[in-house]
Amino acid sequence: MARIEIKSEITGTVWKVQSRPGDKVESGDTLVVIESMKMEIPVITEDAGTVQEILVKEKDPVAEGQLVAVLEG
Repeated sequence: MARIEIKSEITGTVWKVQSRPGDKVESGDTLVVIESMKMEIPVITEDAGTVQEILVKEKDPVAEGQLVAVLEG
């Protein structure tokens, strides 16, 4: 099994966490939604796998390139 790191593509604030550790996700699934400049931007996975960790919680600030989730695929 491979470790898949999911990073934020933008700087903003975590608006909603949609996945939890143990969830099975498919390519294109949203893991976290980030609010930036009054827009909601989903952080999606390009790979299928099982969520191992969600490293942010709602209202946390995030930076572009920050690791937000880890999957095992």
